[in-house]
Amino acid sequence: MTTRSPSTEIVLAEPDPEWSEAFTVEAERIRPAFGALLIALHHIGSTAVPGLRAKPVIDMLAVVTSVHALDAQTDRFEALGYEVMGEFGLPGRRYFRRDDPHGVRTHQVHAYAQQSSSEIERHLNFRDYIREHPETARAYANLKQRLAADCHGDMRCYSDGKAAFIREIEQRAALWKATSSR
Repeated sequence: MTTRSPSTEIVLAEPDPEWSEAFTVEAERIRPAFGALLIALHHIGSTAVPGLRAKPVIDMLAVVTSVHALDAQTDRFEALGYEVMGEFGLPGRRYFRRDDPHGVRTHQVHAYAQQSSSEIERHLNFRDYIREHPETARAYANLKQRLAADCHGDMRCYSDGKAAFIREIEQRAALWKATSSR
């Protein structure tokens, strides 16, 4: 898997076919921490889209029966090296992140209860739409590359700069999903 050194620079790595395997390995490693609460574990984010440049961080979406019950199991994630962040700005989500020994982020878990289906669907629809629409994936990659250069390590600038594009694609993805499911 691609590595990067900690800095204030926003690093976008070339697509790495090992990202899929890195998700599989980590998913198996953390699955026991969820116990019976886990319904599904998905690879999301840019590393889940073959051929897309990305910050080399494996994003995972955990669908659980209850985020409140998950709160009682946070010690299991801490034992696996994850920092437990609670909602971390998004109501209904539980967020966990793990860095390598050098302080470089390697994995993130976004957990939602099954009844938060709109958030779950939003993430999965976006991923699936980008996978199926290479022209949109290229536009997204170009935007991220430009923002990485223009934002000079400012993650808020980088995230804010992607927000309108992401919202537009989420709307397109929801419509695409609704019409392709018929």
